[in-house]
Amino acid sequence: MHATPVVAAPQWVFGYGSLIYKVDFPWLERRPARIHGWSRRFWQGSHDHRGTPERPGRVVTLVEEAGASCAGMAYRVEPGVFAHLDHREKNGYQRHLTGLQFSDGRRRQGWIYLAAAGNPAWLGDAPDAVVARQILAAAGPSGRNHDYLLLLADALRALGADDPHVFAIERQVRAAAGAGISRAPLLHARCGLPA
Repeated sequence: MHATPVVAAPQWVFGYGSLIYKVDFPWLERRPARIHGWSRRFWQGSHDHRGTPERPGRVVTLVEEAGASCAGMAYRVEPGVFAHLDHREKNGYQRHLTGLQFSDGRRRQGWIYLAAAGNPAWLGDAPDAVVARQILAAAGPSGRNHDYLLLLADALRALGADDPHVFAIERQVRAAAGAGISRAPLLHARCGLPA
């Protein structure tokens, strides 16, 4: 069992998935940021939020990749916020410390939630079309899996981020669903991202 790190002062936490657009926690400061050496991938299963044990959804995690850069949102939070985040980011995610780079070039240390290969919910790599079909078929207590994907894609565009993996799966989902799905409404109002 991995020990949960103890935090005694305000710290930065980096969101690269739903933490970008579903900000259900108080924060002291928020800044667009990047982490280097990591890529975002839909390789983690979700049977607790965006799927069920019988039909798990797919959510993002980070995989190490030399030369890669992952854009997201960093939040400086009080120590007590980590109890909520640790519970929210359960199901295979562990907190790890890494370097963050803000859009102004400044650097800080911050926490990421990482679901590593081998955790019980790990699904791993699959062709984009397979991932898209799984995302379209899954829903759980937090909603439809394709809403997670579409909200993330829109949030990344609002940040000016290019993520070929996320956008390729989004295209596959839209092609497979046809007119049956629409862009998530009010994203920018919900999370305060620039329009």
